[in-house]
Amino acid sequence: MTTPSQGWDSAYVAGPPTWDIGRPQPAFVRLAEAGLLSGQLLDAGCGTGEHVLLAAAHGAQAMGVDLSPLAIEKARAKAAERGLAARFEVADALHLERLGLAFDTVIDSGLFHVFDDTDRASYVASLAAVIRPGGTCYLMCFSDSQPGVWGPRRVRRDELLSAFRDGWEVASLTADEFTINPIQGTTAAQAWLAVLRPR
Repeated sequence: MTTPSQGWDSAYVAGPPTWDIGRPQPAFVRLAEAGLLSGQLLDAGCGTGEHVLLAAAHGAQAMGVDLSPLAIEKARAKAAERGLAARFEVADALHLERLGLAFDTVIDSGLFHVFDDTDRASYVASLAAVIRPGGTCYLMCFSDSQPGVWGPRRVRRDELLSAFRDGWEVASLTADEFTINPIQGTTAAQAWLAVLRPR
């Protein structure tokens, strides 16, 4: 039987998966350059760590968690190679409260859309458990504007608003774009970028 961590590990074995482009997503670069990836920061589902390292390079006390031990191993190697102070741990994003920590900023690049309806509610509660009052969550997920059937579940605008209806303020929700490794002739995928704050 394959464990969830083994399942995610397998995505990294044959080469970079679609989402692991070897650099931060442009949307998060813009946030960093605007000084918004700051304070004590958590990347939930950090993969090989590009957004954590981006935040660390901009002065954040940055931590990333992922269910894949292999991704975390790669992230730690990148941090050492680049001389950046960042923390990486194998952890389940559905149970972030187990970290016993609180954060000013939480980021999610491509994690929200992997969850089914039940886990989605658990994930939103998990985020709420670790974000400080006055903190901000920047969440980027696959959009229903993306044509075709490949890749993860498409998320509608109303689904995002509904998921964060209780206990959150949706400060903004705008169309954006993921850069991806080439798949079916494209290197981009339509996305939503949500700015969320606990009430």
